[in-house]
Amino acid sequence: MRGLRKPAPSKTFLFTGGAVAALATAGLVLAGCNSASDGVRKEGEAQHDAVSRSASPSTTKSTASPADKVDGVALIKRDPEVDRDIRENLKPCVKDEYPVEVSYAELTRGTSADVVVNVMTCGDGLGIGSYVYRKAGKDKDYTNVFRSEQAPVFTTIEKDELRVTQQVYDSGDAVCCPSGEDVIHYRWSGGRFIETGRTHTDFSKTVDEDALPSDDGTEG
Repeated sequence: MRGLRKPAPSKTFLFTGGAVAALATAGLVLAGCNSASDGVRKEGEAQHDAVSRSASPSTTKSTASPADKVDGVALIKRDPEVDRDIRENLKPCVKDEYPVEVSYAELTRGTSADVVVNVMTCGDGLGIGSYVYRKAGKDKDYTNVFRSEQAPVFTTIEKDELRVTQQVYDSGDAVCCPSGEDVIHYRWSGGRFIETGRTHTDFSKTVDEDALPSDDGTEG
């Protein structure tokens, strides 16, 4: 399930303070949770894999080899740049398994591999926040150098660039069916991430995705 209306215009935040209430914009439902609850959550299903990942358990994908693995959950929880609702409602989905995916990459030419963290909802794995952390010195802590909290959002790594995927809603769009999708590319330059290009796709309103042929030729 996705947000109810188009974010106007697309907002990706670089080095800014005061997080925007993107969770409300996306129609997310946050619930206070205990250790047996669903953590950060939203009702419904996410139908596009570009902004949705399985949220059980925390995953680490390495495109670079850090000297030590980084606790992505701890980074999010102690980072004042992260939206307060995301920080306070980030709880395990099951036992000690958080809806957080951590990747490593050489993006900013820092002293260690940069850390890319995606925060998702439990159950449907909807992306609600993406962040990049950089270490500027051997004895320095990781610093937040990129954040995008306009859900649904998910960030991946393509070579030495960030690839940020966000779904777009027009007024009147059903929750399940966004009008399109923006894919935005960023590259590190001059001490910050700059946009290098974007692609917008308008989704067809007349095609039933479940009726499209699958890879084996049968209908989905």
